[in-house]
Amino acid sequence: LLLLLAAGCAMPAVDPQDGVSGTFSIVAVDPEAGVCGAAVASRYPSVGKVVPYVRAGVGAFCTQHWHNPKWGERALDLLGSGKLPEEVLGELLKDDVQKDKRQLLLIDMEGRAVVRNPAKPDLPGGIYWGSMAGRNFACGGNTLAGRDVVVALARAFEETSGSFADRLMAALVAADRAGGDHRGRLAAGIRVAKKGVDGLLLDLQVEKSDDAVEELRKLYEAQRK
Repeated sequence: LLLLLAAGCAMPAVDPQDGVSGTFSIVAVDPEAGVCGAAVASRYPSVGKVVPYVRAGVGAFCTQHWHNPKWGERALDLLGSGKLPEEVLGELLKDDVQKDKRQLLLIDMEGRAVVRNPAKPDLPGGIYWGSMAGRNFACGGNTLAGRDVVVALARAFEETSGSFADRLMAALVAADRAGGDHRGRLAAGIRVAKKGVDGLLLDLQVEKSDDAVEELRKLYEAQRK
């Protein structure tokens, strides 16, 4: 009985309902151009369809680690209602029994960004997780090869010239080349929306690949021609 109780205590109280997306991502806006977007890559399959959410005139949101896709549209609804990003995350997390397992990134069209890192991530020792934020962007990840992944995300977005989408794509490529998700390169996605344009201005997905970010980069370059 004691052995069974001990084993039970070692088990997590609740398994992640929607899976664990070990990943790295960035959310960003260009207030003057009225565009917002997000980009993500991971060993998790079809990550570009479950982590990033973007809405024209509202902002961008990523839910990862113990991700909750049901929060995608809800977060943007709350943001669009006039709540500050901090208020939106507070609303999402206030009754969440797994709040310490979430990694969340949110930005509005004014460039106000907020990140919530998991206080108790399910990661073995030595596996990096963290985040950074700067002017008009926030980025973060977990199950990473190291701190350089997050630094590369931020630096590439800040220092790359070209269009807003160019900068998002460059950030993803730089982070991937810095080591990315230490487990592999299965999937990636990029989404961009613009005020006054219905739906998504850009929505490219690589759902399963041996080198997802590089394949996504090629898709991106092809659609620019």
